[in-house]
Amino acid sequence: MRIVACLNGDRRPGAHPALPISADQVAEDARAAVASGADEIHVHPRDKRGAEALEPQVLTPLLERLRAAVPDVPISVTTALSAEPDPWRRYDVVQRWGALPDSATVNLHEPGSVEVARLLIDRRVLVEAGVWTVEAARILAASGLASEFTTVLIEPTQATTEAALDNASAITRILDRAGIRLPRLLHGQDDTAWPVLDAAIEQGYDIRIGLEDTLRAPDGAEAADNADLVSHAVARVAATA
Repeated sequence: MRIVACLNGDRRPGAHPALPISADQVAEDARAAVASGADEIHVHPRDKRGAEALEPQVLTPLLERLRAAVPDVPISVTTALSAEPDPWRRYDVVQRWGALPDSATVNLHEPGSVEVARLLIDRRVLVEAGVWTVEAARILAASGLASEFTTVLIEPTQATTEAALDNASAITRILDRAGIRLPRLLHGQDDTAWPVLDAAIEQGYDIRIGLEDTLRAPDGAEAADNADLVSHAVARVAATA
């Protein structure tokens, strides 16, 4: 079971005292998360103002620091429109990447997602399909690219655990009917993060956790940092072994 540490996401600077923003902070946080049991790092690059950014001059130094901090650990980055709202400009920015991450996530419900996925595949970057909705699952099935992706990220955004798991089940049924057998990672967010993580463990899916997904430990107390969250996730996996 793969455990991905999602370090910052689109959260605003200051949303949590330990939220990593700068490249140095992200690298140090990645080191601690891996020491706590994470197998992979997922990050949203940030510019000098702390805003999400995908430009090469932001991504390259971040990747350099991460690879120095956690050599041989796969690094995944976002391509979400929260980081670059213009789909055409996003395509251009990704096309200009010099240093390349090991993988990138592409949210299939977003405009221009299939084009960005094709570009990344052509550039030999592993691509993970972000599937938030049943419509996104249908896009994956219809794209003709399913065999080119490496993982399906099932990412229900509903506010309650019951609704989130219902959505995840509906997505899973579409993937199964389409014959899409890619590895699956299931995660929730905020109030659903831990219950959905437990459901993912039960189903044998890969999991992820970090300050992108939740600011709180399973008992509801504020998490110390990303390493703390990863430690809790590792313990929950071990408890089911």
